[in-house]
Amino acid sequence: MATPDNVSFDLYLPAVLFLAVAFFYQYVIYPAAFSPLCKVPSAHWSCSFSPAWILWARFKSRENRTLHAAHQRRGPIVRVGPNELSVNSVDAVKTIYQGGFDKHQWYSVFNNYGVPCTFSAAHSKHHSLRKRMVSHVYSKSYIHASPALATQADIIINARLLPLLRKSISHTQQPHGVDVHSLFCATAMDFISAYCFGACRSANFIRNRAYREHWLSLYTTRKGYAFFAQELPRFERALAYLGLSPTPSWVGAANRELEAWCKELSDATLRHLEGEDGIASIDTADDPVVVRSLLAGIDKEKKVSGIASPLYATAIRQRELSAASEIFDHILAGQETTGVALTYLSYHLSQSLSLQRELRSELLSLAPNMRICEDSKVALPDSKQLDSLPILHAVIMETVRRYAPAGGPEPRVAPAPSCRIGPYEVPGGVRVSASAYSLHRDETAFPDPETWDHTRWLRSATPAAAASDVDSGDGSEMEKDINRHFWGFSSGGRMCLGSNFAMHDMKLIVAAIYSNYTSHIVDDAGIEQTDAYTGHPRGNSLYLRFERAGDLIRVM
Repeated sequence: MATPDNVSFDLYLPAVLFLAVAFFYQYVIYPAAFSPLCKVPSAHWSCSFSPAWILWARFKSRENRTLHAAHQRRGPIVRVGPNELSVNSVDAVKTIYQGGFDKHQWYSVFNNYGVPCTFSAAHSKHHSLRKRMVSHVYSKSYIHASPALATQADIIINARLLPLLRKSISHTQQPHGVDVHSLFCATAMDFISAYCFGACRSANFIRNRAYREHWLSLYTTRKGYAFFAQELPRFERALAYLGLSPTPSWVGAANRELEAWCKELSDATLRHLEGEDGIASIDTADDPVVVRSLLAGIDKEKKVSGIASPLYATAIRQRELSAASEIFDHILAGQETTGVALTYLSYHLSQSLSLQRELRSELLSLAPNMRICEDSKVALPDSKQLDSLPILHAVIMETVRRYAPAGGPEPRVAPAPSCRIGPYEVPGGVRVSASAYSLHRDETAFPDPETWDHTRWLRSATPAAAASDVDSGDGSEMEKDINRHFWGFSSGGRMCLGSNFAMHDMKLIVAAIYSNYTSHIVDDAGIEQTDAYTGHPRGNSLYLRFERAGDLIRVM
């Protein structure tokens, strides 16, 4: 006679077996044997049914070089997880990043104060509306003609940066060495914070070294613990429900302090714009160009669309927080990427006095040039003239190529129901990514890609182009190919909003320094770049010694 326990077992066993088989089919058999992605070469044997391989690479901070090696072995499109692809071809990049693919939830970690910003906005429509509010003040034409930016640059270069370098070469200054990684991050921060908040509310990190170092340590803490929030958000939330967290408590404390710092500056700027001095500061050094444009954009969206606006619940109803979130993103990105690029640029320049002389000769051809005058100040050159200098442009482009400050994968989501990427039909919802790290190491466009060689950007304009390794021997085709493969600022409608601002700042800073000084390496320990979405020197420092340029000393 059957017992109740036996009856229960007989009833539940088929159900349990069915669920086990269904689970095994859904998560092992189907992705490994029947998914449309089965036709895509796998980076690792486990990638068809498990994301463990790529998650481990990300957790161990070696994703960029791991994916690059996979592309070298398996081709330009590889499967790195059951529902994830990595691409490394110009055509695939064009399909994804100029095709309006939405951003992956990976970017939600860049929401600040619980509010999205342009960079973190997942949907293209939301992004487009936010970008439209500030994109014009980041255009090259606006930057070159902006009276506010010109006066801000004059203050930062003449009253902050050059006095510090002048002091560093004094006989009383010991030791003779400057941590330029810290200094360049500070200079970049002063530029972007002045442009956002106005010079009187800018960070002033060049002068305030003590707080700068504290701030940079907070930022290093913030960016070093994003893995679980970005890659395993459900797991993190489950642990939080149990009162646990895979992220140390001090990371949250660092985030809160950084957010409070920016919120204070943002709120002060809003009060300024709403007060009597708001209009009077237009086109002056204290003009908060970006915040002014952002608030005008939010107010216009409210007036035109009202509650029907896709941004009503965020930018319109939470105006102050949305402004702070947007500017916080601009400031964090602006100081780090520009600071890193200038660090590696100065590192390579410091290894070649002949290249420094060549660059200085070009810089002194500007009219006016940036040679230090009798009043210990420099004149700012014409922006268009500065932008046209080929050697200056080449050394910056090669630095951003070789040491892409934001070189990690940029994840997007394939649209429903499916799309075609290269020869493959990709179902909607699949995570797809490309990275500047891999694109910048394509040997067809960049021979010997690990070598920093600024002349690769000059060859198309010289007779040497005809004798280059490019098959066509056509200089114009070479120039086209090298620029098509350059992805330092991404591409498409969601490319880096501040790319023109960053290039302008870097050219001004390099021109101000190398028109007057030579640089020499004192300590480059830890200069190798970290493998991360935003890479930086592993030692977080580079010490250089500056000396007045010899030909200038004779003239003075």
